[in-house]
Amino acid sequence: MPEPQFRPRRSALYMPGANARALEKAREIAADALIFDLEDSVAPEAKAEARALVADAVAAGGFGRRERVIRINALDGPWGRDDLHAALAAGPDAILVPKVSSPQMLVAVQALLGTAPVALWAMLETPAAMLAAGPICRVRAEGAANLAAVVMGTNDLAKDTRARLLPGRAAYMPWLATCLAAARAGGIDILDGVFNDLDDAEGFAAECRQGRDMGFDGKTLIHPRQVEPCNAAFSPDAQELDWARAIAGLFELPENRGLGVVRFRGRMVERLHAEMARRTVALAEAG
Repeated sequence: MPEPQFRPRRSALYMPGANARALEKAREIAADALIFDLEDSVAPEAKAEARALVADAVAAGGFGRRERVIRINALDGPWGRDDLHAALAAGPDAILVPKVSSPQMLVAVQALLGTAPVALWAMLETPAAMLAAGPICRVRAEGAANLAAVVMGTNDLAKDTRARLLPGRAAYMPWLATCLAAARAGGIDILDGVFNDLDDAEGFAAECRQGRDMGFDGKTLIHPRQVEPCNAAFSPDAQELDWARAIAGLFELPENRGLGVVRFRGRMVERLHAEMARRTVALAEAG
């Protein structure tokens, strides 16, 4: 599989596929990724219309640097294969596969994609996915599927586990941490689940901070008003960026090239800190 290209994924906004006006306005929204949804947000009677609207919108382009992702319906259902064929023809950056519960599901999708230049994203939203997160996230490293990112589907997880989604998400911490560790072990990105209460700005900000502190790359969103605060939460602040820029090239200096650790501004800095700093700078510059 090709090496993943670094790109910011701080904010990924779901766009309802059957809403033509929303699809048009998507070109003006400052989200890092746009997820054109053919699954949960689209009623059964509107599936075909939504598929055509999304395919036309993505093929028309005009989204700038935004990553274009199409979430298809499950392949074992009545709409999934038609969704996949339409998505391939439209040429998105990635296809988001729902309810992935095993690595074999992604391998099967990859077989249908062949060598098409499109990445896969996977929804982790079932109890089975929590138990198989490691193998699912390893498919790219094993060369079995071009998986670039996984997305936590906390609403579906709430439905299937019956665990209440309360402030702080205590019941979900083991699952979130397990999936995050699996993503990192597999060398892919991971996005946090959605926050449902649009009127609770403070709660949304707290959940963004929680996700960032845990190590998530970004968060999935349900409304454009969530984009700006989400981007801010998952971006380095001025102090972080200053420190990152100061140490990013520290071990490239002639006097430090043979060293594994350097004392700098009263702190002990290892090479791993410089590597982390380079990613922080890249995130700031890409965003």
